[in-house]
Formats: sequence, C-alpha cells, structure tokens
Amino acid sequence: MIGQTINLEAAVASFYQPLYRFAYSLTRNEAEALDLTQQTFLILTQHVHQIREQEKLKSWLFTTLRREFLKTARRQSSYPEVEFHPGQHDAPSAEDAGGTAADAHTILQALDQVDEIYRVTLKLFYLGELSYREIADTLEVPVGTVMSRLSRGKEQLRTKIAGLETGVDPKIITMPQRKRKGHE
Repeated sequence: MIGQTINLEAAVASFYQPLYRFAYSLTRNEAEALDLTQQTFLILTQHVHQIREQEKLKSWLFTTLRREFLKTARRQSSYPEVEFHPGQHDAPSAEDAGGTAADAHTILQALDQVDEIYRVTLKLFYLGELSYREIADTLEVPVGTVMSRLSRGKEQLRTKIAGLETGVDPKIITMPQRKRKGHE
C-alpha cells in the first residue's frame, strides 16, 4: 500500500513548522496552535493508509488542520480575547530587509481586516507556503479561483496596510472646503 510508505517522522520534520505557522495565524494563540498542529499529526497517524500519493500529503495536512480549526471554532460558544505580544512572533520588518516601513504588526493587523475568503488563501500561500495546486486542493476550489483570490487578497491587504500606516481609510475621499463669499 502506498499510504504506508509515508514516513511519519519525516512528515513531522518537513511539515511541523509550516503547519504551526498556519495554525498560529488562524488562532493567534500559541497553545491552541500547538494543539491544532499536534491534532493534525494525530489524525495523520490514524488515516495514513488513506493517503494514496506522497505528493498530496502537504495539502492533506493543511486541509485537515483547517477543518479541525473550523470544528473547534464551531464548538466554542464564545471567542476568548487573545492577548497579542507584537515582539514575540514578529517576522523581520520589510524595513530590515531594505523594503518599505510596513512592520510585521501592521501587516498582521491589516491581514485580520482582509475579507475571510481572501485571508485564508493568503495565509495558506505565505504562511503555509503551499502552491496554487495545494491551496486549490485544500480549499476544494479550482486553481483559477486561488489565483483570483490571491490577487484580490493582495490588493485588499495593500489597501489595509496603507490605511493603517496613514491612519486614514483609503476608501474615504475628503473633499476640500469651499470658501463662501463674505465668510473669509
């Protein structure tokens, strides 16, 4: 059986970090992200015989993690407030890499404001490092839809980042004040 040729230790070594990053991006909580990642690997041990192609393992893992997250979210009657510590999980800012001044906190804050349908796709692509095909398999949509969602999501993200950096919503147009005659 092909599924039994999957080396579980190698799977954990290869996919633990990308899965954890994706789980953390969904939960914004270290403990929950760890639990979700471990739960995903536990499910893998129970269903390893069902995976027919080694190449599909990555998208299977991300799909499983996402489904477990959604199941958990549905079970929770209320969402607890999560305390976020910006310096603890930040990636180097774009400024450090010679880019613009959008720091990791601003990007994460902007990403949380992007529409859900685009946010999940962006997280799978950038944090999960999945290919278009793997994202399509994970979300059960065509590759063209993934490409479209990434494009629209990036545009929304740029708009949100610009708004956070300037403190002005870019969709709001301010009209110049006209001077009235006799009121100068």
